[in-house]
Amino acid sequence: MESPVSHAGRQPEPDKRMLRRGFLSVRNGLTADDVREAAASLAARALELPELAHAGTVAAYVSVGSEPGTLALLDALHARGVRVLLPVLMADNDLDWGTYSGADSLERVRHGGKMALLEPAGARSGPEAVQDADAVLLPGLAVDARGMRLGRGGGSYDRVLARLERSGSHPALVVLLYDTEVVERVPAEAHDRPVHAVVTPSGVRRFR
Repeated sequence: MESPVSHAGRQPEPDKRMLRRGFLSVRNGLTADDVREAAASLAARALELPELAHAGTVAAYVSVGSEPGTLALLDALHARGVRVLLPVLMADNDLDWGTYSGADSLERVRHGGKMALLEPAGARSGPEAVQDADAVLLPGLAVDARGMRLGRGGGSYDRVLARLERSGSHPALVVLLYDTEVVERVPAEAHDRPVHAVVTPSGVRRFR
């Protein structure tokens, strides 16, 4: 079976849906041990980033399933005294935000027929709260040599990035991925903006 990495490396503008299916298929083949080991390495790498070391507020997310794990990183940031904002999916696919105060502050929420998400319980801070973040950790399926991110296609983080741009906010934008998800090229549209760095279990790559 052809890997999505080689597929993405050969075609200048590969089809997004095909790419997403390929990357998700590889993730779904990971064992629980694979995911756990990668999460520990990701947390260690990410915590070395100056953008996180000096951040007062970080907007992040709770990984689900075989996504690169974030809980260890969230706990480490919270232990440092960082204000950690986590997304709450709204009916229109936009994101509200709540504050993370430990694993017991999360609740499992199912949105329609979609995968259940772990979201912060308690008060909401509003969609504009992300504008206070010094760094934003973005989910994704891949990033390319230009720093362009391939998301899942829901559009939630496109709205977040557009909101940051309109407000003049300039947080560090960081994607957390597996090593094989850093590829030569993913499709990009005119409104897309590159991220500043990608963190994988084996290291950090910067795009600015």
